[in-house]
Amino acid sequence: MDSRTALPVVKDVRQHLSGAGIYPTSQRRALARILFDRHQHLTADQVYEKARRKNIKVSRATVYNTLNLFVEKGLLREIFVNASHTFYDSNIHPHFHFYNVDDGSLTDMEGHVTDDLVMQNLPQGTVLDGVDVVVRVRNNA
Repeated sequence: MDSRTALPVVKDVRQHLSGAGIYPTSQRRALARILFDRHQHLTADQVYEKARRKNIKVSRATVYNTLNLFVEKGLLREIFVNASHTFYDSNIHPHFHFYNVDDGSLTDMEGHVTDDLVMQNLPQGTVLDGVDVVVRVRNNA
């Protein structure tokens, strides 16, 4: 992981949510603990399954609504890989991804690609708002 883009582990989810203008309900706090305990890329179904394994009482609709709220408030990045795969990335800083079509994994591309490729070529009078690049790879057979 690029040390410039790695996020620290969120120690106080109540403060993290409140700081983003989100009312920290118990379900939101529980889902935030799953999402922000380390840097990771999770689908909504993976978040739901992790919540179930931790005996967190939450519906799929609540998971989706919470993920959408966290994206809207800037706590997560939504990464569209294809029509059936959307990942939620706890690293909100600009960076690129590799998506392995064979095993369905999403990993960060190491290095300073955003600086080298994007930042030096921004049109005059603009600022970077986001980067959504997914490089699709396959396992070497």
